[in-house]
Amino acid sequence: MEKIGSQTIKFNNPPTILSTASIVGPKEAEGPLAKYFDQCLDDEFWGEDSWEKAESKIIKETVNTAISKSGIPSEQIDYCFSGDLLNQCISSSFGLRELNIPYFGIFGACSTFVEGLILASILIDGNAGQFVLSSASSHFCSAEKQFRFPLELGNQRPPSAQWTVTGAGACILAKDGPGPYITHVTPGKIVDKGIKDSNNMGAAMAPAALDTLITHFQDTGRDPSYYDAIITGDLGYIGKEILTELSGSRGFNIKDNYNDCGVLIFNKEAQDVHSGGSGCGCCASVFSGYLFNQLKSQAYKKILLIATGALTNATTAQQGESIPGIAHAISIEL
Repeated sequence: MEKIGSQTIKFNNPPTILSTASIVGPKEAEGPLAKYFDQCLDDEFWGEDSWEKAESKIIKETVNTAISKSGIPSEQIDYCFSGDLLNQCISSSFGLRELNIPYFGIFGACSTFVEGLILASILIDGNAGQFVLSSASSHFCSAEKQFRFPLELGNQRPPSAQWTVTGAGACILAKDGPGPYITHVTPGKIVDKGIKDSNNMGAAMAPAALDTLITHFQDTGRDPSYYDAIITGDLGYIGKEILTELSGSRGFNIKDNYNDCGVLIFNKEAQDVHSGGSGCGCCASVFSGYLFNQLKSQAYKKILLIATGALTNATTAQQGESIPGIAHAISIEL
Protein backbone atom coordinates (compact mmCIF):
# COMPACT_ATOMS: atom_id res chain seq x y z
CA MET A 1 0.00 0.00 0.00
CA GLU A 2 1.02 3.61 -0.38
CA LYS A 3 -0.18 6.96 0.82
CA ILE A 4 -1.25 9.32 -1.96
CA GLY A 5 -2.06 12.97 -1.47
CA SER A 6 -2.77 14.23 2.02
CA GLN A 7 -4.69 11.33 3.61
CA THR A 8 -5.68 8.64 1.08
CA ILE A 9 -4.25 5.11 0.97
CA LYS A 10 -3.99 3.24 -2.33
CA PHE A 11 -3.79 -0.55 -2.05
CA ASN A 12 -1.30 -2.28 -4.32
CA ASN A 13 -3.08 -5.60 -3.80
CA PRO A 14 -6.66 -4.53 -3.11
CA PRO A 15 -8.58 -6.78 -0.71
CA THR A 16 -11.72 -8.40 -2.07
CA ILE A 17 -15.12 -8.38 -0.38
CA LEU A 18 -15.75 -12.10 -0.17
CA SER A 19 -19.21 -12.10 1.40
CA THR A 20 -21.68 -9.89 3.21
CA ALA A 21 -24.74 -10.39 5.40
CA SER A 22 -27.44 -8.15 6.84
CA ILE A 23 -30.32 -8.49 9.28
CA VAL A 24 -32.84 -5.71 9.95
CA GLY A 25 -35.84 -4.96 12.13
CA PRO A 26 -39.55 -4.79 11.28
CA LYS A 27 -39.65 -1.11 10.27
CA GLU A 28 -36.73 -1.61 7.89
CA ALA A 29 -38.54 -4.67 6.52
CA GLU A 30 -41.36 -2.36 5.44
CA GLY A 31 -38.94 -0.20 3.44
CA PRO A 32 -37.96 -0.41 -0.24
CA LEU A 33 -34.80 -2.52 0.32
CA ALA A 34 -36.40 -5.42 2.22
CA LYS A 35 -35.68 -8.05 -0.43
CA TYR A 36 -31.93 -7.41 -0.24
CA PHE A 37 -31.53 -8.27 3.46
CA ASP A 38 -30.71 -11.80 4.59
CA GLN A 39 -33.33 -11.68 7.31
CA CYS A 40 -36.11 -9.30 8.39
CA LEU A 41 -37.35 -9.54 11.98
CA ASP A 42 -40.99 -9.54 13.06
CA ASP A 43 -40.39 -7.65 16.30
CA GLU A 44 -37.76 -5.50 18.02
CA PHE A 45 -37.02 -8.02 20.80
CA TRP A 46 -36.38 -11.12 18.63
CA GLY A 47 -37.16 -13.41 21.56
CA GLU A 48 -34.91 -11.58 24.04
CA ASP A 49 -35.96 -9.76 27.21
CA SER A 50 -34.22 -6.45 26.44
CA TRP A 51 -33.44 -4.33 23.41
CA GLU A 52 -29.72 -4.49 24.18
CA LYS A 53 -29.76 -8.29 24.17
CA ALA A 54 -31.73 -8.21 20.92
CA GLU A 55 -29.09 -6.01 19.30
CA SER A 56 -26.32 -8.37 20.43
CA LYS A 57 -28.26 -11.26 18.91
CA ILE A 58 -28.71 -9.35 15.66
CA ILE A 59 -24.98 -8.71 15.22
CA LYS A 60 -24.10 -12.25 16.30
CA GLU A 61 -26.41 -13.83 13.72
CA THR A 62 -25.38 -11.36 11.02
CA VAL A 63 -21.70 -12.20 11.52
CA ASN A 64 -22.43 -15.94 11.56
CA THR A 65 -24.39 -15.58 8.32
CA ALA A 66 -21.52 -13.70 6.63
CA ILE A 67 -19.05 -16.37 7.72
CA SER A 68 -21.34 -19.15 6.47
CA LYS A 69 -21.80 -17.44 3.09
CA SER A 70 -18.04 -16.96 2.69
CA GLY A 71 -17.34 -20.69 2.95
CA ILE A 72 -14.35 -19.88 5.19
CA PRO A 73 -14.15 -21.70 8.55
CA SER A 74 -14.26 -19.18 11.40
CA GLU A 75 -10.93 -20.42 12.74
CA GLN A 76 -9.30 -19.19 9.53
CA ILE A 77 -10.50 -15.62 10.03
CA ASP A 78 -7.57 -13.64 11.40
CA TYR A 79 -9.26 -10.63 13.00
CA CYS A 80 -12.66 -9.11 13.70
CA PHE A 81 -13.59 -5.41 13.81
CA SER A 82 -16.99 -4.46 15.18
CA GLY A 83 -18.78 -1.55 16.81
CA ASP A 84 -22.14 -0.05 17.72
CA LEU A 85 -23.66 2.97 19.46
CA LEU A 86 -24.03 1.69 23.00
CA ASN A 87 -21.67 2.54 25.86
CA GLN A 88 -18.37 0.67 25.41
CA CYS A 89 -19.71 -1.14 22.32
CA ILE A 90 -21.54 -3.76 24.38
CA SER A 91 -23.69 -4.98 21.49
CA SER A 92 -20.59 -6.11 19.63
CA SER A 93 -18.58 -7.44 22.54
CA PHE A 94 -21.47 -9.38 24.09
CA GLY A 95 -22.78 -10.58 20.74
CA LEU A 96 -19.39 -11.79 19.51
CA ARG A 97 -17.86 -13.03 22.77
CA GLU A 98 -18.19 -16.66 21.66
CA LEU A 99 -16.70 -16.06 18.20
CA ASN A 100 -13.14 -16.96 19.28
CA ILE A 101 -11.54 -14.59 16.76
CA PRO A 102 -9.05 -11.81 17.73
CA TYR A 103 -11.37 -8.86 18.28
CA PHE A 104 -11.11 -5.08 17.96
CA GLY A 105 -14.02 -3.07 19.34
CA ILE A 106 -14.18 0.21 17.43
CA PHE A 107 -16.29 3.35 17.55
CA GLY A 108 -16.90 5.97 14.91
CA ALA A 109 -20.60 6.57 15.59
CA CYS A 110 -22.50 5.96 12.34
CA SER A 111 -19.18 5.79 10.43
CA THR A 112 -18.10 2.68 12.35
CA PHE A 113 -18.79 0.16 9.57
CA VAL A 114 -16.52 1.85 7.03
CA GLU A 115 -13.92 2.56 9.71
CA GLY A 116 -13.75 -1.21 10.24
CA LEU A 117 -13.44 -1.87 6.51
CA ILE A 118 -10.56 0.60 6.29
CA LEU A 119 -8.66 -1.03 9.16
CA ALA A 120 -9.38 -4.53 7.82
CA SER A 121 -8.11 -3.55 4.36
CA ILE A 122 -4.88 -2.13 5.81
CA LEU A 123 -4.22 -5.37 7.68
CA ILE A 124 -4.81 -7.49 4.60
CA ASP A 125 -2.76 -5.42 2.16
CA GLY A 126 -0.06 -5.19 4.82
CA ASN A 127 0.19 -9.01 4.85
CA ALA A 128 -0.97 -9.22 8.48
CA GLY A 129 -3.93 -11.45 7.65
CA GLN A 130 -5.73 -13.31 4.90
CA PHE A 131 -9.34 -13.03 6.08
CA VAL A 132 -10.74 -10.18 8.20
CA LEU A 133 -14.28 -9.57 9.39
CA SER A 134 -15.88 -6.15 9.78
CA SER A 135 -19.35 -5.52 11.21
CA ALA A 136 -21.54 -2.91 12.90
CA SER A 137 -25.02 -2.67 14.39
CA SER A 138 -27.61 -0.34 15.91
CA HIS A 139 -31.10 -0.65 17.38
CA PHE A 140 -33.75 2.05 17.43
CA CYS A 141 -35.02 1.27 20.91
CA SER A 142 -31.64 0.90 22.62
CA ALA A 143 -30.35 4.08 20.96
CA GLU A 144 -33.43 6.10 21.98
CA LYS A 145 -33.07 4.82 25.55
CA GLN A 146 -29.41 5.87 25.73
CA PHE A 147 -29.31 9.09 23.73
CA ARG A 148 -32.76 10.66 23.86
CA PHE A 149 -35.91 9.81 25.84
CA PRO A 150 -37.54 6.59 27.05
CA LEU A 151 -39.98 5.38 24.40
CA GLU A 152 -42.75 5.31 27.01
CA LEU A 153 -42.75 9.12 27.12
CA GLY A 154 -43.89 9.34 23.50
CA ASN A 155 -41.87 12.51 22.85
CA GLN A 156 -42.47 14.30 19.60
CA ARG A 157 -39.63 14.27 17.08
CA PRO A 158 -38.85 17.37 15.00
CA PRO A 159 -38.80 17.06 11.18
CA SER A 160 -34.97 17.21 11.17
CA ALA A 161 -34.66 14.09 13.38
CA GLN A 162 -33.59 10.75 11.92
CA TRP A 163 -34.73 7.23 12.79
CA THR A 164 -32.01 4.93 14.13
CA VAL A 165 -31.98 1.75 12.05
CA THR A 166 -32.51 -1.56 13.81
CA GLY A 167 -30.09 -3.78 11.96
CA ALA A 168 -26.56 -4.96 11.34
CA GLY A 169 -24.21 -5.59 8.45
CA ALA A 170 -21.06 -7.68 8.17
CA CYS A 171 -18.37 -8.22 5.54
CA ILE A 172 -15.63 -10.79 5.13
CA LEU A 173 -12.59 -9.31 3.39
CA ALA A 174 -10.03 -11.61 1.78
CA LYS A 175 -6.54 -11.24 0.37
CA ASP A 176 -7.55 -12.98 -2.86
CA GLY A 177 -10.84 -13.28 -4.70
CA PRO A 178 -12.93 -12.17 -7.67
CA GLY A 179 -13.96 -8.78 -6.31
CA PRO A 180 -15.41 -6.30 -5.79
CA TYR A 181 -12.23 -4.78 -4.42
CA ILE A 182 -11.50 -1.99 -1.96
CA THR A 183 -8.93 -0.02 -3.97
CA HIS A 184 -8.58 3.25 -2.02
CA VAL A 185 -9.52 4.50 1.44
CA THR A 186 -9.66 8.07 2.69
CA PRO A 187 -9.88 8.26 6.48
CA GLY A 188 -11.56 11.47 7.58
CA LYS A 189 -10.70 14.28 9.97
CA ILE A 190 -12.91 15.50 12.80
CA VAL A 191 -14.87 18.52 11.57
CA ASP A 192 -16.91 20.65 13.98
CA LYS A 193 -18.90 23.62 12.67
CA GLY A 194 -20.60 24.36 15.97
CA ILE A 195 -23.95 22.60 15.39
CA LYS A 196 -25.53 21.77 18.76
CA ASP A 197 -28.94 20.41 17.76
CA SER A 198 -28.85 16.66 18.47
CA ASN A 199 -32.06 16.34 16.46
CA ASN A 200 -30.29 17.56 13.33
CA MET A 201 -27.39 15.16 12.89
CA GLY A 202 -27.41 15.61 9.11
CA ALA A 203 -26.37 19.25 9.44
CA ALA A 204 -23.66 18.31 11.96
CA MET A 205 -22.16 15.56 9.78
CA ALA A 206 -22.43 17.11 6.30
CA PRO A 207 -19.31 19.33 6.68
CA ALA A 208 -17.22 16.27 7.57
CA ALA A 209 -18.60 14.44 4.53
CA LEU A 210 -17.67 17.42 2.37
CA ASP A 211 -14.12 17.52 3.73
CA THR A 212 -13.53 13.81 3.06
CA LEU A 213 -15.25 13.93 -0.34
CA ILE A 214 -13.10 16.79 -1.61
CA THR A 215 -9.93 15.32 -0.09
CA HIS A 216 -10.60 11.98 -1.82
CA PHE A 217 -11.01 13.64 -5.20
CA GLN A 218 -7.93 15.82 -4.76
CA ASP A 219 -5.77 12.93 -3.55
CA THR A 220 -6.83 10.53 -6.32
CA GLY A 221 -7.23 13.01 -9.16
CA ARG A 222 -10.73 11.69 -9.76
CA ASP A 223 -13.98 13.59 -10.08
CA PRO A 224 -17.58 12.63 -9.23
CA SER A 225 -18.26 11.22 -12.71
CA TYR A 226 -15.65 8.48 -12.13
CA TYR A 227 -18.11 6.66 -9.87
CA ASP A 228 -21.39 5.01 -10.80
CA ALA A 229 -22.65 5.93 -7.34
CA ILE A 230 -21.48 8.14 -4.49
CA ILE A 231 -23.22 7.01 -1.30
CA THR A 232 -23.07 8.64 2.11
CA GLY A 233 -24.22 6.91 5.25
CA ASP A 234 -26.08 8.49 6.73
CA LEU A 235 -26.92 12.13 6.38
CA GLY A 236 -30.62 11.69 5.77
CA TYR A 237 -32.63 14.06 3.62
CA ILE A 238 -31.46 17.29 5.23
CA GLY A 239 -27.78 16.35 5.34
CA LYS A 240 -27.93 15.04 1.79
CA GLU A 241 -29.28 18.36 0.54
CA ILE A 242 -26.62 20.29 2.48
CA LEU A 243 -23.79 18.15 1.10
CA THR A 244 -25.09 18.46 -2.46
CA GLU A 245 -25.15 22.24 -2.19
CA LEU A 246 -21.80 22.53 -0.42
CA SER A 247 -19.97 20.25 -2.84
CA GLY A 248 -21.46 22.11 -5.81
CA SER A 249 -20.22 25.42 -4.40
CA ARG A 250 -16.72 23.88 -4.27
CA GLY A 251 -16.87 22.79 -7.92
CA PHE A 252 -17.86 19.14 -7.43
CA ASN A 253 -21.26 18.34 -8.93
CA ILE A 254 -22.58 15.14 -7.35
CA LYS A 255 -26.28 15.56 -8.14
CA ASP A 256 -26.41 12.93 -10.88
CA ASN A 257 -24.95 9.96 -9.01
CA TYR A 258 -25.30 10.76 -5.30
CA ASN A 259 -27.56 9.15 -2.70
CA ASP A 260 -27.57 8.40 1.01
CA CYS A 261 -28.13 5.19 3.00
CA GLY A 262 -30.50 7.00 5.36
CA VAL A 263 -32.60 8.03 2.37
CA LEU A 264 -32.51 4.63 0.66
CA ILE A 265 -33.55 2.38 3.56
CA PHE A 266 -36.97 3.91 4.31
CA ASN A 267 -39.93 5.15 2.30
CA LYS A 268 -40.34 8.75 3.45
CA GLU A 269 -43.92 9.07 2.25
CA ALA A 270 -45.19 5.77 3.67
CA GLN A 271 -43.08 5.56 6.85
CA ASP A 272 -42.86 8.16 9.60
CA VAL A 273 -39.08 8.58 9.67
CA HIS A 274 -38.85 12.37 9.19
CA SER A 275 -35.34 13.01 7.78
CA GLY A 276 -34.52 9.33 7.08
CA GLY A 277 -32.40 6.64 8.71
CA SER A 278 -29.27 6.77 10.86
CA GLY A 279 -27.21 4.57 13.17
CA CYS A 280 -24.25 2.20 12.72
CA GLY A 281 -26.62 -0.40 11.30
CA CYS A 282 -27.89 1.90 8.55
CA CYS A 283 -24.79 2.09 6.34
CA ALA A 284 -23.81 -1.45 7.38
CA SER A 285 -27.07 -3.08 6.35
CA VAL A 286 -27.63 -0.99 3.21
CA PHE A 287 -24.16 -1.78 1.92
CA SER A 288 -24.14 -5.43 2.98
CA GLY A 289 -27.57 -5.93 1.44
CA TYR A 290 -28.52 -3.60 -1.40
CA LEU A 291 -25.23 -2.04 -2.51
CA PHE A 292 -23.25 -5.29 -2.49
CA ASN A 293 -25.99 -6.84 -4.61
CA GLN A 294 -25.67 -3.97 -7.09
CA LEU A 295 -21.93 -4.57 -7.31
CA LYS A 296 -22.20 -8.33 -7.74
CA SER A 297 -24.80 -7.89 -10.49
CA GLN A 298 -22.57 -5.22 -12.08
CA ALA A 299 -25.35 -2.64 -11.97
CA TYR A 300 -22.63 -0.61 -10.25
CA LYS A 301 -18.96 -1.14 -11.01
CA LYS A 302 -17.48 1.74 -9.01
CA ILE A 303 -18.86 3.03 -5.71
CA LEU A 304 -17.52 5.69 -3.37
CA LEU A 305 -18.96 4.89 0.07
CA ILE A 306 -18.61 7.69 2.63
CA ALA A 307 -19.84 6.77 6.10
CA THR A 308 -20.56 9.72 8.39
CA GLY A 309 -20.73 9.87 12.17
CA ALA A 310 -21.70 12.35 14.89
CA LEU A 311 -19.13 12.02 17.68
CA THR A 312 -21.41 12.93 20.56
CA ASN A 313 -23.11 11.31 23.52
CA ALA A 314 -25.81 12.10 26.06
CA THR A 315 -23.38 13.79 28.47
CA THR A 316 -21.89 16.22 25.93
CA ALA A 317 -25.38 17.13 24.71
CA GLN A 318 -26.51 17.90 28.27
CA GLN A 319 -23.40 20.04 28.79
CA GLY A 320 -24.15 22.14 25.72
CA GLU A 321 -21.24 20.93 23.61
CA SER A 322 -21.28 21.13 19.82
CA ILE A 323 -21.40 17.96 17.71
CA PRO A 324 -18.12 16.99 16.00
CA GLY A 325 -18.53 15.09 12.74
CA ILE A 326 -16.41 12.43 11.05
CA ALA A 327 -16.56 10.81 7.61
CA HIS A 328 -14.52 7.90 6.24
CA ALA A 329 -14.50 6.96 2.54
CA ILE A 330 -13.72 3.77 0.64
CA SER A 331 -13.55 3.22 -3.10
CA ILE A 332 -15.05 -0.13 -4.13
CA GLU A 333 -14.45 -1.27 -7.71
CA LEU A 334 -14.90 -4.28 -9.95
